[in-house]
Amino acid sequence: MSDPVRVMIVDDHEMVRQGAAGYLEAQPDIAVVAQAESGQQAVALVQEHVPDVVLMDLVMPGIDGVEATRRIKDLSPRTHIIVLTSFHQDEFIFPALQAGAISYLLKDVKAAELVEAIHRAARGEATLHPRVAARLVKEFQSADLTTASPYAVLTDREMEVLGLIAKGHNNSMISEELVISLGTVKGHVSNILGKLHLADRTQAAVFAWREGIVRRE
Repeated sequence: MSDPVRVMIVDDHEMVRQGAAGYLEAQPDIAVVAQAESGQQAVALVQEHVPDVVLMDLVMPGIDGVEATRRIKDLSPRTHIIVLTSFHQDEFIFPALQAGAISYLLKDVKAAELVEAIHRAARGEATLHPRVAARLVKEFQSADLTTASPYAVLTDREMEVLGLIAKGHNNSMISEELVISLGTVKGHVSNILGKLHLADRTQAAVFAWREGIVRRE
């Protein structure tokens, strides 16, 4: 018999953690090795337990799920992360997947489907909620890949801003990162969209990933 899949659960709601842990621990081929109530604690526990799979909430105080995912993948590339969240908006989906999550599920997932997703993740296979999969397909189909080379039409500063958009930064975060005003950031974003003939910042992020301007570590 193969070793059980070692799972860590990350959620700031105790009832969610306990409910998931109770069901998963009843599975003969899954072992819950740790639970974390914050992104900070999750990063620390990964170093101690090196789980096969992490169930990751996204919206938590302090380090959120996206940043925790990024740090965990840096520390333990072999650990696969399943986002388990209530949010399916673009501003959550794309940054989480770019940070290294292999799967993206919503909390209405059936228990048996979650177990299957855990086993798939342990094998390095992705599972996406249908709504999330549809968003990804739509964005990649609509991305204008015939647009001009960004290296030819964007300034160095606009390239920096585009890279940060692709990493999930909002305008305030970009302003802080580059030490420029919020108005300047908005101007850069508008210029980027206009020069690249893109409809919104989500398309800009997809474009940046497709063009290799940013890459998953």
